[in-house]
Amino acid sequence: MAGSPYDSSRAPVAYGRRAVPQLFSELQQQEAPRRLRALASLCDLLRDPERISCTVSGGFLEQLKVLLKDEDSIVRAKTCELLHLLTAHRIGRQALLSSSFLPHLSELMDDSSSTCRRNVQRVLNRLTLMPAGAEALLTLVPKLMLKLSEEEEDVQVLLLSTLSSCSCLDPLPALASDGVSLLLHKLSDSSTDIRREAAAALMALSVCEDGMRQVCEKEVLPVLVNLLRDEDVEVQANAAGVIMYAAITNEGKQQCLDLDVIPILLSLVSQDGEEEKDKERKKALVMYSLRALTALAEAPQGRCLLLEQLPLLGRRSEAAEEDQDIRRNAQNAVRVITWTPCNTDDL
Repeated sequence: MAGSPYDSSRAPVAYGRRAVPQLFSELQQQEAPRRLRALASLCDLLRDPERISCTVSGGFLEQLKVLLKDEDSIVRAKTCELLHLLTAHRIGRQALLSSSFLPHLSELMDDSSSTCRRNVQRVLNRLTLMPAGAEALLTLVPKLMLKLSEEEEDVQVLLLSTLSSCSCLDPLPALASDGVSLLLHKLSDSSTDIRREAAAALMALSVCEDGMRQVCEKEVLPVLVNLLRDEDVEVQANAAGVIMYAAITNEGKQQCLDLDVIPILLSLVSQDGEEEKDKERKKALVMYSLRALTALAEAPQGRCLLLEQLPLLGRRSEAAEEDQDIRRNAQNAVRVITWTPCNTDDL
């Protein structure tokens, strides 16, 4: 046997191609302990991509829909764990989407078992790795938003990550669900992971005009400016990203200038990562900060302040060893800051 017959928590596993069909036949047994043992063995097997392919091509997924409604909460939770393993690979994600699992998973978001709810969110988060998955989950965005105030920290992080992926595709469902206000509350959470994911989701919402407007109207910018001083680089980068978009609007420019954000952004632009991993993390922070400064330079007050800082921006725009993307953004910032309109009297 491929599995140990002495492990009472798992069902015996047949060799080769018979393994997956045999275990799925065990799932049809009436006794919950037998179903649980079969699920545990299947979870072991499906860590192998070839077994995932066998499960999908063998047409076994419909059986899992039945188990998602099992009266035993442990069976439901273990079935969701199995689905999470299936979604580790593209073929599994595609199979779940084409097999109409979302209505069943949506119901389990309200399950009495916290383990089951956590596993459901892990599955949904994996599905958003595909654009088709993120698109399919857009209908669930209002419910995902509501769950933010109900779940534990690790599940909230999953929810925020899923919302971010969906909103990158289309921010309107989240904006229509009062997403900006809900995310604003999460920006001040004591958990670094929650702050990071909330700021990332808010950046996805800020891409469109309505998102920029709501960020300005709901007094989000003061909180974001504080996050520029966060100890976590990714929190800082995501906050700078939201400010970058908000500063496109006239109201956003004025609020940022009133909050005296330019010196903070300049200090972030001057930072360099010492290690290679540190450089990659800080690249997004520097680029978003440069773009925010470029937008603020379009306002006369912002241009006056930034004209005094041209040496700093010049160094980042001219250094041969500078990252190409950062150098290009710095050059654009300098160009906007030093731009002067043509004198029509001379034409």
